[in-house]
Amino acid sequence: MTERTADPARAAQAPCPPDPATAPAPTPVLQPVGRLRPDWPRTFADRLTAPLPGVGALARLAREGAVRPRPEGLRDIPLLPFEPGPLPPAGPDTLAVTWAGHASWVLRVGGLTVLTDPVWSRRIFGTPARLTPVGVRWEDLPRVDAVVISHNHFDHLDAPTLKRLPRHTPVFVPAGLGRWFARRRFSRVTELDWWEAAELDGVRFDFVPAHHWSKRTLLDTCRSLWGGWVLTDRSGRRVHFAGDTGYGHWFAEIGRRFPGIDLALLPIGAYAPRWWLSDVHTDPEEAVRAHQDLGARRMAPMHWATFVLSSEPVLEPLTRVRTAWEQAGLPREDLWDLPVGGSRVLVP
Repeated sequence: MTERTADPARAAQAPCPPDPATAPAPTPVLQPVGRLRPDWPRTFADRLTAPLPGVGALARLAREGAVRPRPEGLRDIPLLPFEPGPLPPAGPDTLAVTWAGHASWVLRVGGLTVLTDPVWSRRIFGTPARLTPVGVRWEDLPRVDAVVISHNHFDHLDAPTLKRLPRHTPVFVPAGLGRWFARRRFSRVTELDWWEAAELDGVRFDFVPAHHWSKRTLLDTCRSLWGGWVLTDRSGRRVHFAGDTGYGHWFAEIGRRFPGIDLALLPIGAYAPRWWLSDVHTDPEEAVRAHQDLGARRMAPMHWATFVLSSEPVLEPLTRVRTAWEQAGLPREDLWDLPVGGSRVLVP
């Protein structure tokens, strides 16, 4: 594989123009691939969009027990869309996506196979077993050329799945998360701050903000960053993987800095109750609004139909996102509401 390096000075340190709303966004300086950085701040809590829940909110959640759907909300589990099929052929000019479930995608971009937040485990910490099987068998994957991680929550950073990868696999992670991979002997880990980028074999990996947070143990709240990714191939085609996020101003800014996003992979589930989750998870209507803010041409929903993380009925995210899409007057063919295991290919 080939990789590009550049002066590691951060684009964020450049002087801001008087009117950032209309001025062109600065081009991020490419960072070296495979470099761990020791100079991150101790905490990223200043990046939070909203304060984390306090004791009162936790007490209310425990009192109401609103963390799982009611029995009637689970009865549609057999109707969840699961249609695994072979991965589509992909060459250097192909942009194809396959939804493995939750936030795990198999992206074929610029001749690379990239996994997003790969979770192939049957269950994750603190949740029941998967509602649907993984959409792509691990043994059916082509060689994995790179992995991108959005943040360190267990449903996005799954140690048993990552253990299956060769330790030389390039991994792109948020700032502060590199040590987790280094302890597991991954040798090509690239940590990025928001608005930083690296390039691997002609595919550009830009790390962009999200409205979320990070925590994996009792002692590491916001010790690593969180965000999404914009992948751009040599011909300029772009896919935005939002990771895990609430709705907010970052979507319009991402769209301004990365015009012409061809496909946005956006979360539509784990949103109820809203008083508890609105700051960190978009609901279906907000996901459609985020798609419009991004200026993306197409949207593929994710983050539903896999794990029970909240109290909405299991099939509701799909019906609501379809309704919101129609009410927004958007072309039906641009909503790629794939089943788990389904694929789509972007035709040039």
